[in-house]
Amino acid sequence: MLTKAPRGTKDILPSESYKWQYIEGLIREICDVYGFKEIRTPGFEHTELFLRGVGESTDIVRKEMYTFTDKGGRSITLKAEGTSPAVRAFIEHNLYAETQPTKLYYITPVYRYERPQSGRLREHHQFGVEIFGAKSASADAEVISVAMTLLKKLGLNNLELRINSVGCPVCRKNYNKVLKDFLKDNLEYLCDDCKVRYEINPLRVLDCKVESCQMITKDAPLITDYLCDDCKNHFEELQKYLDVMGYDYIIDPRIVRGLDYYTKTAFEIISKDIGAQGTVCGGGRYDGLIEECGGPSMPGVGFGMGLERLLITLEQNSIEIPKPEGVDLFIAYVGEDAKLFTFALANKLRFNGLKVERDNMDRSLKAQMKYANKLNAKFTIVIGEEEMKENKVKLKDMRDGSEIEISIDEIEQRIKNI
Repeated sequence: MLTKAPRGTKDILPSESYKWQYIEGLIREICDVYGFKEIRTPGFEHTELFLRGVGESTDIVRKEMYTFTDKGGRSITLKAEGTSPAVRAFIEHNLYAETQPTKLYYITPVYRYERPQSGRLREHHQFGVEIFGAKSASADAEVISVAMTLLKKLGLNNLELRINSVGCPVCRKNYNKVLKDFLKDNLEYLCDDCKVRYEINPLRVLDCKVESCQMITKDAPLITDYLCDDCKNHFEELQKYLDVMGYDYIIDPRIVRGLDYYTKTAFEIISKDIGAQGTVCGGGRYDGLIEECGGPSMPGVGFGMGLERLLITLEQNSIEIPKPEGVDLFIAYVGEDAKLFTFALANKLRFNGLKVERDNMDRSLKAQMKYANKLNAKFTIVIGEEEMKENKVKLKDMRDGSEIEISIDEIEQRIKNI
């Protein structure tokens, strides 16, 4: 047990971490041009935040949260999703008093106690964005565009954008009554989870992945037929914004998402190359969440994207993330004096921005040069007593084997020029 990671967790080794760094770098670039600023929230929150924010009818709250009582007797939950903590921080630090909208993004680990599956571990990582304070459908379209831009820049093209409106408390009240009337004759045949959802939030029954429940709901009345004028206009406006951006989309009335806080827009981006677990991004609008968590009445919209699942999607599409280049310079040495001299030289060159390696294993010169090859070094030099005395080295270009003699003081500038 001591040398094995807990079930549902995974080490990210150096052979893989460069992929994460590449994606995270691209995320930061895209969020920067779209005007989103990073927020970092704690790894755990008071349990009440998720009970009120995520919703008691959700699988997350009912079955998947890592909740414990701390030494002070407080109920604490590991971060189960990214939106509620961002809302909590927005309220706590009075960000609502600043010029709106507030545009935030995060890259964070989240924790779910569920059966580990492809792309979904008990500890997994989520990229998310949130726009607080903007009620226009242009904000919905903007967060969708952030997600689509990232996926397209990564080379993913076999995607489907599916959108829906889940209405607001006004029109959903009428729809819930119609939906419950439709379901009541088959209530005994619903799964145990859906029997609970039927009472708390019947809309969530449409999101069930159990085949028998899907068969019961396949002819259920569509919420889009029960939207109030405000929700209907908002949904039509969203479509206009997606049209002018040139995004193809499918209106899918069965998309309700797995969280209770959604209002109006709900959307998913599906990859057709990942099998049953095809959703790589999902989100929507949550105009009542900030107020529900104790803040002012302000609208919000955002999405979450699982990074593990994104990496699987890239792999299934045979999209390779560029590997990092090798070190700029490998410094080999001969003799004890050169050993100290090259240590100081490497430190100086690193400080000035060159990627430099040298031997820390007391290898022979021949073994040092083999090591340089394994590191894919672009250039090498060998320093011994004579090179130190004359302040000259032979700079070898490992790509073609050519050598030039230069002073030690020239090394940095020569390599940077090349």
